[in-house]
Amino acid sequence: MKKITAFMIAAVFILGSIIALAGCGKVMDEKEITVTTANQGENVHVFYYTYDDNYISSLKTELDKAFKDAGINCRSYDGGADQATQTNQIKAAVENGAKAIVVDIVDTASDKAANDIVTMAKNAGIPVIFFNREVSDNVVRSYNKCAFVGTDSEGAGHIQGQMIGEYLLGNYDAYDLNKDGKISYIMLKGEDGNMEAVYRTKYSVEDADGILAAAGKAALSFFDPNNKDKYLVDKEGKWSSGSAKEYVTAALKTNNETSKNMIELIICNNDAMAEGAIEALNEAGYNTGKTGSRTIPVFGVDATDNAKTLITAGKMAGTVKQDAEGTAKAITHITKNALDSTKDLMDDTGSYKIDNAVNKIRIACDKLMGK
Repeated sequence: MKKITAFMIAAVFILGSIIALAGCGKVMDEKEITVTTANQGENVHVFYYTYDDNYISSLKTELDKAFKDAGINCRSYDGGADQATQTNQIKAAVENGAKAIVVDIVDTASDKAANDIVTMAKNAGIPVIFFNREVSDNVVRSYNKCAFVGTDSEGAGHIQGQMIGEYLLGNYDAYDLNKDGKISYIMLKGEDGNMEAVYRTKYSVEDADGILAAAGKAALSFFDPNNKDKYLVDKEGKWSSGSAKEYVTAALKTNNETSKNMIELIICNNDAMAEGAIEALNEAGYNTGKTGSRTIPVFGVDATDNAKTLITAGKMAGTVKQDAEGTAKAITHITKNALDSTKDLMDDTGSYKIDNAVNKIRIACDKLMGK
């Protein structure tokens, strides 16, 4: 019996080691990572704010591939959209000898969480590379082995605003369903306090209004005159399709063609919310993709596979493409620098757009429209 028990323990240990060394490609929930298993030979530890996000899934796939191609061993963690969880994951990895940490931070509302992470990295003498969800310039400047890789936060909003303005002018009378000379819209902001959400909310409307004004058209009109913010925030602080569907479903009960105040445009700060909005529209008989179906223009950000399918099907007007592959390659480049004691963190990054006097690499966005 003792021999059998010993054999079973050894088998479990070997199996656990194989799983731990499987690399970034594994799909597993790291929320309950413990100090004793935080480092099983991986050089780099990658912390995602949540796996429950379509764009993050695409980015993780690209980063796994880029790291593998570069010969970088890594381990990925799901923060579950909870900063305390992510901070504990990072603490365990640093204490167990991580060579570098790559962080898609959960809390972007203030610098506290980012500063805490930088302090841990600095005390351990290891580089920290933030990505996707932006940290402030002050955070990056606080440590010479700190950098950020992401899109131009303002850029996605500007591109979306241009798409919306030009799209509406293409057939303005058809989109003005109640013929009042203006377009009524919903803005699904997603997460409050997140700078990407702030800029997308601001510039998508401002830039669309500018294009409309130049053509002699009225500015966009938020569907709810009692909402002075002119946007709707996910009640759970996320960017979820479920929240978007709930908002649009509720809005359509009071704002519809029968009441002659139908919502005529839906702006979403990511594609997941666009999917939810389209589900609500489908249930009300809109945006079905079928011949003769009335279609309300819906715009998103991310260019996820689901969004591309919806655009091709004629259910969604357009989205802003965030370059997951380009982002992954940039992260990989400076991670390689971070692991090479002969290089500075930002060596050989001249081909990238870099912010002045701060280690921030910007990956360009682009527009993706239906035919």
